[in-house]
Amino acid sequence: MMPAMPSYGVLEQSQPDDAIASAAEEITCLGYSVIDGGYTPQEIVDLKHIFDDTHRKYLDCHGEPFLREIDEHNGIRLPLALDTRFLDVAANERVLRLVETLVRNKFVLNQQNGLINPPNAAKYNQGAWHRDLPYQHFVSSRPLAINALYCVDDFTAQNGATFVVPASHRHELCPSDEFIEKHAVQVSAPAGAFIVLDCMVFHRGGVNRTPVARRGVNHVYTCAFIRQQIDIPSVLGSKPARPELSELLGYRYRLPRGVAEFLAIRRR
Repeated sequence: MMPAMPSYGVLEQSQPDDAIASAAEEITCLGYSVIDGGYTPQEIVDLKHIFDDTHRKYLDCHGEPFLREIDEHNGIRLPLALDTRFLDVAANERVLRLVETLVRNKFVLNQQNGLINPPNAAKYNQGAWHRDLPYQHFVSSRPLAINALYCVDDFTAQNGATFVVPASHRHELCPSDEFIEKHAVQVSAPAGAFIVLDCMVFHRGGVNRTPVARRGVNHVYTCAFIRQQIDIPSVLGSKPARPELSELLGYRYRLPRGVAEFLAIRRR
């Protein structure tokens, strides 16, 4: 416990009582935080190998030349569809507790994407400033979406760790280039951690100046009324046995395909 900081005239103050509450306070105020994923050293190593195996499957499935043509070769769209162990990452208990604390509403996994920051300062599509609810210029009193980026590798200044513009989730406009240059911060984190953002924070991947790729798995959790990037229930087919996973993946919130189906849902 840190000693109380001296103050006067303060009638109210937040009092986080654990690591998740502290992270929620940081995201509310600054727009970002880092939390430990709770993985063992062996699990962290295993996920590195699983990531590489899944990326090879993805390239084989969709064709590397085609993916290069559309600048999708440095990623894996919905890796949990290729290896269910990524579903375990998406359902990380600490992350879901944090999302639940922040969103305060029904939420679903909107998207999961493996990301590869290529070595030797090569350009890649996550190196541009963006929000993870792109094209939106508004703010809300509570988060509509939370981004949780699992660090497959250590995220360092040398290998292009994520940059954020603190508190930009509270402002409608993207700040000026001059403001970003002055105030952006780079977020370092160890393998096995999650970098968690309010999705309205402007951020980008840094330049990887090392000879080794830097890998991550991004998750976006949104209020249930926001359309998924990919219709996950359609991809997976049958529901998971665990009801909480079924809800997380969006099975409960699918778009009715007609009036009769809508009415049947209302009856249930």
